[in-house]
Amino acid sequence: MINLTIRRLHDDQVQTVIDWLAEVDGPRRDEAIETLVAEGVRHETAAVLRTGDGSYLIYAMEADDFERVRAVGAASDADIDKKHHEVMAAALTGRSDVTRVLDIAP
Repeated sequence: MINLTIRRLHDDQVQTVIDWLAEVDGPRRDEAIETLVAEGVRHETAAVLRTGDGSYLIYAMEADDFERVRAVGAASDADIDKKHHEVMAAALTGRSDVTRVLDIAP
């Protein structure tokens, strides 16, 4: 199953999020993969969409059990998870009004 979220970013945090995710996908990639495996995540991808109304973080994750993903991630004491929660808590403004219009798999 794929979980897709779209969240608005505080204007002053957009570059912080971009820099953080570049660090996760760069020098901390092995550490990130370890935490994804522990959570049961098969694939994770993110993009920043800049619009006239602000910037949005589009985040997709593939896993079989998202309750497990959330529980393991929340309970993790790994430095990378702590930093990720910190960055996202400061950057995200709240939920976006998104309507899923298609979600199928064989």
